[in-house]
Formats: sequence, C-alpha cells, structure tokens
Amino acid sequence: MPAEIIPRRSVVDELEHRLRGDIMDGTHGPGALLPPERELAAGYGVTRTTLKHALSRLEQAGLLSTRHGIGTRVRDFLKEGSADLLPMLCAHDNGWLTDIFEVRRHIGTLIARRAATHRTDRQARRLEEALRAVAAAADADAAQLADIEVHRELARSTGNRVYLLLTNTLFNAYLPVRRALRAPFEDPAATADLLGPVVRAVVDGLPDQADRAAERYLHATEKMMLGSLKADRAG
Repeated sequence: MPAEIIPRRSVVDELEHRLRGDIMDGTHGPGALLPPERELAAGYGVTRTTLKHALSRLEQAGLLSTRHGIGTRVRDFLKEGSADLLPMLCAHDNGWLTDIFEVRRHIGTLIARRAATHRTDRQARRLEEALRAVAAAADADAAQLADIEVHRELARSTGNRVYLLLTNTLFNAYLPVRRALRAPFEDPAATADLLGPVVRAVVDGLPDQADRAAERYLHATEKMMLGSLKADRAG
C-alpha cells in the first residue's frame, strides 16, 4: 500500500492558517479593522505580497471584506456567513463537528422517511447497488466514500433536490478531517450490515422503519467517528 503523501504548506498557506485562527479566536474580532498591511505583514514576519495573497483567500472564504480607502474588516461570520464556511470551521475547531453530526442525524432521518415514500423503482435498484458497493469496498477509505454515495442516493430518492444539496454540504463540512473519521468503515461488510436496514426500509416503502433505522445508523456511526477523532487528536 503506497504511503500517504504529506502535503507541503507554502508560506501563504501557513499565513492563511494563522490569520484564520486569529480571526476565529477573536484576536481580530468581528467588525474590527485589520492593521495596515505594512504593519500586519511585519507582525507576521512576511512580505506584503504574501499577506495580500492570504487576505485574498480569506476574503473569498467570507471571513474578511475590503473597501478601498477604508481597509480590511473582519466579518461576523456567525451573522453573515453561510454553510460554505463549515469545512474551514471544522478544520479549525473540532467542536463544530458535534454540531454538524447533530444536524446530520436530524436531516438524515427526514431524508430516509421521505425517500421511503417517494423513491422510484430505479432509485430502489440504485440504492441496493450502492449498498453492495459498501460491502465490497477494498478498505476503510473506499467504504467511507461508498457510504457517502448511499446517502446521496437516499437524498435523490426524496425527489427534493434541496435535500441533496444539504447532504453534500454536510459531507463537505468534514472532508478536511475525514481520514480521522474512518472507524465505522474499517470493516466494510459490517458497515453494510449496519446500513442495510435503512436501505431495505426505503426500498420496501416503510417510512417509520426507515426513520428508526436511519436514526440508529447515524447515531452509531457518529459515536464511533467522534470517538476516533478524539483518540486521533490525543495520539
């Protein structure tokens, strides 16, 4: 098995990370103007060109706003931000994952219930195929990705495209740390067995059973993933 490549971080990457941390930790609080670029660059020990690149990234992410003649202001991301910020927030603070997994449970059970009453015959077949792909996965990483596809197919089966976008948003939120969340997928066949009742209830058109099965599956995998993340951080 090839070794996992360790990404190299540039000076811009490192500065972006430090600025983001200082914004989220309140060093640069919501609504505050950042110091002038020359002063800020000197404070972080970087060139102004490097600083401009890092600030541009954070502005694109929605953490900063720049107005000519006024300066760069820190946005109140809890007031003005959107779900696009979730991957960045999770990478900075694992506490966001607890909130995300709670929403994952609530949305997931709603999706399973609705899918059981709205899925088409074609979607039922696709769900069964997706479940088999989980069981046949070569390793934990492949099983985790196959599991995601089952949930995407469940969302499609609701007939409501917003559920699919919400599902994508939640998965994208913890993609930056997903390698530390592989505990439920170490045994792909066991994962498929745990997920199977959700798929079968949806295929059989049983909304109450789908709701309960989804709650059990999502709660069990949430507990394992958060536990493995805690152990990974401790190690």
